Amino acid sequence: MESNAEETQDEGQESKGCFECCIKCLGGVPYASLVATILCFIGVALFCGCGHVALTGTLTMLENHFSRVSSDHATLTVVIQIFQYIIYGIGSFFFVYAIVLLAEGFYTTSAIKKELQSDFKTTVCGRCITAFFMFLTYILFLAFLAIFGFTAIPVFLFFNMWNTCATMKSPYANITSPDSICVDVRQYGVIPYNATPGKACGATLGEICNTSEFYLSYHLYIVALAGAGATVIALIHYLMILGANWAYLKSAASTHDYQDIKTKDDQDLEAEARSKEGQNSSSYS
Repeated sequence: MESNAEETQDEGQESKGCFECCIKCLGGVPYASLVATILCFIGVALFCGCGHVALTGTLTMLENHFSRVSSDHATLTVVIQIFQYIIYGIGSFFFVYAIVLLAEGFYTTSAIKKELQSDFKTTVCGRCITAFFMFLTYILFLAFLAIFGFTAIPVFLFFNMWNTCATMKSPYANITSPDSICVDVRQYGVIPYNATPGKACGATLGEICNTSEFYLSYHLYIVALAGAGATVIALIHYLMILGANWAYLKSAASTHDYQDIKTKDDQDLEAEARSKEGQNSSSYS
C-alpha cells in the first residue's frame, strides 16, 4: 500500500512538473509576433500565387483578343515576366524575413522577462538590432503599400470590363446598338495604339467576358489585392510589436541602470558608516 501511494505521489509530481514546464514554455511565446507571422505568410502567399497566375491569364487574354501580333505586345510580355520574377523574390524574401522577425520576438520576450527578474541585462547592440528591424519593416511597409495600390489597378480595369458586360446582358438596359459598346484597352496604355484589333465590341466583348482567362484573372487579382492588404496589416502589426519591444528594452535597461546606481550608492553609504563606526570605536579605546 505504501509503495502504491509513493508511486501515485511521484506520478502527481511528474505531471505537475510537466504542467509547469508547459506553462513556462507557453509564457515565452510571443503571440503577437506569431499572429503577425501567420498573417504575413497568408498575405504573401495569396499575393504571390494569385498574382503570378493572374498575370499569365492576362497575357493570354490580350494575345487572343486584343493584340494578335506578337510584336505589338512584346514589351508587355517582358514587363509581365519581370513582374513574375519580382513576385518570386518577394515570396522568398518575406518568408525568411517573417521567420527572422518571429525569432527576434522570441529573443525580446525572453530578454524582457530575464531583465525583470534581474538575471539578464540587455545590451545596446540588442536594442540597436530591434531599432534596425523597426526601420527596415517601416520601409517594407511603404513598399508594400505601393504594391497594394498598384495591384488595385488591374482590379479596376477588369471591374470596368466586367461591369460593361453585365450592362450588356442586363434585361433592364435599353441598348439599341450593342456593337457600339466597346472596351478599348489601348487607352489604358497596356498595348500601343497601333495594336490590332486593340478593342472588343458587342458580341465579341461578351464572349471575352465568358472566357476562363477573364473570369479566373479577375478573381485572382481580387484575391491578390486582399493578400497585399493582409501583408500591409501584418507589417503594421510588426511595427507596433517592434516599437513596443524597443520601448520595453529601453525602459528595462534604464531601470536596471538605476538599480545598479542605487545599489552602488547604498554600498558606499554602508561602507562609509562602517568606517565611521570603526573610527569611533578606536577613539573610545
